[in-house]
Amino acid sequence: MEAAHRMIAQSSLEAKTQELVRIRVSQINGCSFCVGLHSQDALAAGEDPQRLHLLPAWREAAVYTDAERAALELAETATRLADGGRVDDETWERARAHYDETQLAALISLIAAMNAFNRINAMVRQPASPWTHPRREQASRG
Repeated sequence: MEAAHRMIAQSSLEAKTQELVRIRVSQINGCSFCVGLHSQDALAAGEDPQRLHLLPAWREAAVYTDAERAALELAETATRLADGGRVDDETWERARAHYDETQLAALISLIAAMNAFNRINAMVRQPASPWTHPRREQASRG
């Protein structure tokens, strides 16, 4: 899972878009640990806090680019497959209009990985609490 995370992080898919997708998928799945973790990552990457606050209402908020909207739509649709939905042709076309094949592969992998991470955290009851970001804590120890 961590190797997949590194591959996605190194892709040409914009870092801020990656974090928005990670957070939105985690919000839908109710994974407070991942919402907290990736909100910190997004802020560290220079994301505007207002955009993070508006993320649950991204469809109505005018602060996201068309490319980000396409990524968020794909993420929501794919995350909610259990609700009887499917990723329709229009959603794919909006994503394809903004991302090349390599970026789409990274985006699809990101959505799948986040859904898996969210479910693992739910199974092991990983809480969100005041904590230091695990990757930064590990880096500071050398």
